[in-house]
Amino acid sequence: QVHVVESGGRSAQAGGSLRLSCTAAGRTFNLVSMGWFRQAPGKERESVATILWRTRATDYLDSVKGRFTISRDNTRNTVFLQMNSLKPEDTAVYYCSGVYGGDTYWSQGTQVTVSS
Repeated sequence: QVHVVESGGRSAQAGGSLRLSCTAAGRTFNLVSMGWFRQAPGKERESVATILWRTRATDYLDSVKGRFTISRDNTRNTVFLQMNSLKPEDTAVYYCSGVYGGDTYWSQGTQVTVSS
């Protein structure tokens, strides 16, 4: 049984910052990676940032490089997304995912709105 639950700020002004958190609960001994995805209205879902659980190797969407940082706390099975220098185009529903072997689990999603 695996649960992926996210929380964090939901709104900010352009140039501001938000931090999202996501916790994987349950049988996580085979956790491979966690990541953040987002989907804006009328747009395809895109990968924002991912992190390998064991090595902390990361990968980022080009448009967020230098602004967003993904990190993990393995003592709490938690992943964070620190979002700085926010832009209106960052507005989307953000989802957290966890990969356990060949299976992927998704959070409920949270609306992030960046105003001008």
